[in-house]
Amino acid sequence: MDGSRVQKLFKQEVESMLKVYKNFETLIPSYRGLGAGHKGEDGRFVENLIRSLLIRFLPNELEVVTGFIMRPAVKIGGVNRERKDESDKHSSQLDIIVYNSAQYPIYLRSNDTVIVPPEGVIAIISVKKTLNDADIKHELNALKQASKLCRCKNLRSPFLALVSMNNKIAKRKVDTFDWIFREMKSIYEKDKDLSFDDIIGYIGTLNHWSIFKSTPSPNSPQNARFVQFNHNHRTENHLGLQFLLTGILSVYYDPSRTNISRPGFTAFPSRRPHDRELGIIVSKLPAQIRK
Repeated sequence: MDGSRVQKLFKQEVESMLKVYKNFETLIPSYRGLGAGHKGEDGRFVENLIRSLLIRFLPNELEVVTGFIMRPAVKIGGVNRERKDESDKHSSQLDIIVYNSAQYPIYLRSNDTVIVPPEGVIAIISVKKTLNDADIKHELNALKQASKLCRCKNLRSPFLALVSMNNKIAKRKVDTFDWIFREMKSIYEKDKDLSFDDIIGYIGTLNHWSIFKSTPSPNSPQNARFVQFNHNHRTENHLGLQFLLTGILSVYYDPSRTNISRPGFTAFPSRRPHDRELGIIVSKLPAQIRK
């Protein structure tokens, strides 16, 4: 199999985005270290860059917005009363929500900030300009809680991701990726109400490395297996973007959400093995088997 043209396209798009951010740092420099001089705008600028990158490649009916998920305790479909014993709940503010606004309504909109019901949520992405130690537990907990709000009978749950431009996690006495995986396990293994889909699907820095959750096996649908990839900075800057697009599109085209056939769109290098096998996290509830 080939796909080299697709890989080259995505690589060029990521590199163009990184150059735009470098220009932002050049024009608004920080005199105290790396990054731009205004941390708030620095973070928002990175979110907008990643949102714009995703918008270019996703179907038109998917909006890439920011805001909140609100799960109302109301009847579903006019007659389903499965939420009758619940109360209204909402998420924390989420950096990126990929939402199917062509098929599902929106409660409130102010420019690109929205409040949406859970049924139309296709993906939830946390964005950091630089990934630090504290971000792993904080962001994965927020994503896990948002995922639980999106549990809808007969609908595949959203894809979850944590993406950054740079990485400041570096351990002297333990391997960095072993440390990240231990942090992940400490969050998930104590949760008695954890489903496979509540476990993050992707963590990565776009131009350095990726951690990806493999598709569940029919024989062990509760096992979330994680592998790690180091990006060759000259040839593999496309990997992070491709992992994100693959995860989003796998939910969007899932048979529980549409009868449209999923196109051949992303293209990973043939026979490219992962660099590390990080381990398995066992959920309490199985995954919905993907086709």
